Amino acid sequence: MKSLKVVFLGTPEFAKTSLEAIHHSHHEVAGVVTVADKASGRGQKVNQSPVKIFAVENNIPVFQPEKLRNPEFLEELRKLNADVFVVVAFRMMPKVLFEMPRMGTFNLHASLLPDYRGAAPINYAVINGEEKTGATTFFINEKIDEGNILLQEELPILPNENAGSLHDRLMEMGAELVVKTLNGLAENTITERPQPQVEHPKNAYKIFKEDTKIDWTKKSREIHQFILGMSPYPAAFTTLKIGDEEKGLKIFGGEFKVENHDKPAGTLDISKNEFKIYTADGTYSPLELQLEGKKRMNIKDFLNGFRSFEQIKMA
Repeated sequence: MKSLKVVFLGTPEFAKTSLEAIHHSHHEVAGVVTVADKASGRGQKVNQSPVKIFAVENNIPVFQPEKLRNPEFLEELRKLNADVFVVVAFRMMPKVLFEMPRMGTFNLHASLLPDYRGAAPINYAVINGEEKTGATTFFINEKIDEGNILLQEELPILPNENAGSLHDRLMEMGAELVVKTLNGLAENTITERPQPQVEHPKNAYKIFKEDTKIDWTKKSREIHQFILGMSPYPAAFTTLKIGDEEKGLKIFGGEFKVENHDKPAGTLDISKNEFKIYTADGTYSPLELQLEGKKRMNIKDFLNGFRSFEQIKMA
């Protein structure tokens, strides 16, 4: 089987798994492009991306340009004479970069395109209660996630699965799909095809802090899926009023019931043995949660942390 010379572009753990799969295949990783090292946290410790850590451990040349149009960086990449660039969880690329290799540049996206184009396809597939999702490899062009499809595979979403679990399963499946795509390109056995024209494809826009707030006026199942789709990151939240103090409360999972009641949506019932919030058509009971300033814990430990419940309300 023919071997391709690859430059890999990516940053997080999701990307590292694909890089690892290519490295262990018969294809050659000639170089890796990733984000610049960042200082973060209280001690301003310098953090390297998972992709960089793997590349350094395996003696693969690493490039960390601040700007992707930097002429010196582009010249260094050209010298590698790669057949193809592979992109997984990276940033927008200029045309001068993605058109550089002779076979083009392909991207791995964690959805069945054209649905869920955008930054958060895994979260939105769970939030919307989809029964299946998948991964797609496609050639990059100047529009976001709209290039010609190379390969696509489906993956069922399990009952009550959260975004974290689905992320990990798609990460493994996606890595295999990347290697299959390289093999197909090397052997010329893949026919690229335009993405189907869909009038209203489902979107997966970037999630901001304000998007993670729970709307208790929605139906119980919708709220349940929303919380699963935000778990464990970025995490859905609500606000509790404890005495005169308001505190954010992240909820990572729980149970819901559809039942008739006459309480306003968002009303809280809390005691030593119970924590439930009324929704439009029932109740939701958190099981995994984290109060602002505290660590993540189960509901039993959370409730044991209070002596009195009289002053606790929804803000």
